[in-house]
Amino acid sequence: MAAEMLPGVSRFQLLSDDQWALIEDLLPVRTGKQGRPFSDARSMVEGIIYRYRCGIAWRDVPGVFGPWQTIWTWHRRMAGDGTWDTVLQRLLAEADAAGLVDWSVSVDSTIARAHQHATTITRPTGGWVELHGSADRAA
Repeated sequence: MAAEMLPGVSRFQLLSDDQWALIEDLLPVRTGKQGRPFSDARSMVEGIIYRYRCGIAWRDVPGVFGPWQTIWTWHRRMAGDGTWDTVLQRLLAEADAAGLVDWSVSVDSTIARAHQHATTITRPTGGWVELHGSADRAA
């Protein structure tokens, strides 16, 4: 059931409690290092999800998720260290076990063609280049 259809759920709460319970232990925790600690791991993840779902720029992520710079940093770090891959594997395994994944594959054979002169490759022309204008008008 979509978050919009659940009573009492904000439009900014994108993960159900069951989904969050599946991935919560995979995410970073507070370390005790100096600096400003993040407020909530769930809001960071939901901010990342919101950004991709809406197709917006990082700067346009609503403030309810926290500062966009923090959300972007979380995403960059988790993509770099493989955390997102682990999260995806766990969610896919759970969805597959519940029978929610259809492993059918659709292949599209659409191709895109470009004119031969649309590239920037230098080609030998076989000699000097002639002017295409008329010799009579050139004088």
